[in-house]
Amino acid sequence: MKKLLLQTMLVGWALSFISVGSLAASTATNDTLLFTFFREPNGQSGLQLATSTNGLTWTELKPPSGTGFILPEVGGKLMRDPSLALGPDGVFRLVWTTSWGRPPVFGYASSKDLIHWSMQEAIPVMENDPEAKNVWAPELFYDAKKDLWLIFWATTIPGKFSETENSGDNNHRIYYVSTKDFVHFSPTKLFYDGGFNVIDATILPANGKYYLIVKDETKNPVKKNLRLAVSENAEGPYGPAGPPISGDWVEGPSGIQIGSEFYIYFDHYGNPKYYGGIKSPDMEHWQDISASTSFPKGFRHGTVLRVPENLIRNLTSHTTTD
Repeated sequence: MKKLLLQTMLVGWALSFISVGSLAASTATNDTLLFTFFREPNGQSGLQLATSTNGLTWTELKPPSGTGFILPEVGGKLMRDPSLALGPDGVFRLVWTTSWGRPPVFGYASSKDLIHWSMQEAIPVMENDPEAKNVWAPELFYDAKKDLWLIFWATTIPGKFSETENSGDNNHRIYYVSTKDFVHFSPTKLFYDGGFNVIDATILPANGKYYLIVKDETKNPVKKNLRLAVSENAEGPYGPAGPPISGDWVEGPSGIQIGSEFYIYFDHYGNPKYYGGIKSPDMEHWQDISASTSFPKGFRHGTVLRVPENLIRNLTSHTTTD
């Protein structure tokens, strides 16, 4: 694996495709942007995909079947919050929310071309906490320094974190496992506790550091906005979350660097409902760009990443666009 990773680094462009999280400032011209998403009511129609050349205008790719690129078959048979990443071995990994509650598992499948998929698996990750109510929005991140994958998600465990138990409908914290092969997983551990009810975490590396983007799920009083915590290492520990960088009633953040600027997309699920984003030159000063973006109708919480252009050409030959 280490030899393969070294060879990939020497090729030069490939590491910019590993995942949205491990993306460095890429200026490659032989790549394109891909966004996963799901549609209401709960993603039963499976994985949806859209592409863009500039990060603002997104065009949907539609499989000939008229359904998703992969239909949910495990857990509660939903496919919300699909998180997709491309590893140094050239394999795409996909994880997703399979249900609103139990069983506390996330869905997993892999593919080399986004057309042909492995058998789906339900990965149990909260077995040591039988009171765990859910596993929401699992997110992938490939840690190149340690040559392993991190998978993290939000779970509520009744009786834990009593200081915020009345802050909302649930009382989430972020948990995680790590793996090298998606067969053997580390024990589940707490990934982030910022002292508030939190969901929808994702990692965006920038300026030599790792930024954990989270949704402050506090409802009493209403916050429901995005905040950043910073670490020197992908696996943490992450420091205190900073002030809000978005408006209220947004969730499902996904970040990427485009040129010299950092973009964070989000799902604005309050009225009016829309998909939008913010951008920054330095991860400190943010500008809302929602009015300049265009997403397919019904677009919901997903992941943005870079992929090789030839893969999109191959994928497009099996799809229709509109």
